[in-house]
Amino acid sequence: MADELVHYEVRRGVATITLDSPHNRNALSARLRRELTSCLRTAIDDDAVRVVVLTHTGPVFCSGMDLKEAAGADAERQGVNEFPAILERLWTSPKPVVAKLAGPARAGGVGLVAACDIAVAADTATFAFSEVRIGVVPAIISVTVLPRLLPRAAHELFLTGETFAADRAAAIGLINSAVPADRLDAEVDRYTGMLALGAPGALAATKRMLQQPRPAELGPAFADMLELSARHFGGPEGQEGIAAFVAKRKPSWVPAD
Repeated sequence: MADELVHYEVRRGVATITLDSPHNRNALSARLRRELTSCLRTAIDDDAVRVVVLTHTGPVFCSGMDLKEAAGADAERQGVNEFPAILERLWTSPKPVVAKLAGPARAGGVGLVAACDIAVAADTATFAFSEVRIGVVPAIISVTVLPRLLPRAAHELFLTGETFAADRAAAIGLINSAVPADRLDAEVDRYTGMLALGAPGALAATKRMLQQPRPAELGPAFADMLELSARHFGGPEGQEGIAAFVAKRKPSWVPAD
């Protein structure tokens, strides 16, 4: 619909969620947050969706919270109170989520990028944790951002609010790839194509495994991972994958061309 701030489309197992509020640089307004939450729920609940892509229209990916809405509101009425649920939905999605940035991300927009499993940006995109420069703290986004960043870079960039380029974002772990703008679509397609080859249950279990804290002792860790591995080797997906490998065919979960 023309009046949507967030669009949703599914093609060949890839759900594309597009932020479309360029008049305010795709700021996280109450309406955009509401529509984004609904689209994420739809994608996660749809068994036909294998991969989610989060992208945007206009020159800016996302500028963070809508500061016009934040002005004059007390702590209990700030829109930022709704933001953790969005980041958690992205982070814990059983389906891989790919962020696709043709333009800048700031503050909460960087939190969205970090919450995605894979992030690809045009090499002209820029990033900044601009919170301290307006007197606020990058607190909520730190939950998704800090696991991605090198510690020294996190201290520098959170404290200075300095704008940094896509190549540095890749070097410090915030994004996976920075490519020329005319290669952005192809790079995202490369990632979504690879992700679609994974079995849905195995992908979900692998995401949960990656997000677990590492145990201090190897014994319990190996015991837990042995149980997880054996369960999937002997499960329906594992057996189908093995049979497909032996028969030199594609597993049943791979989308048809």
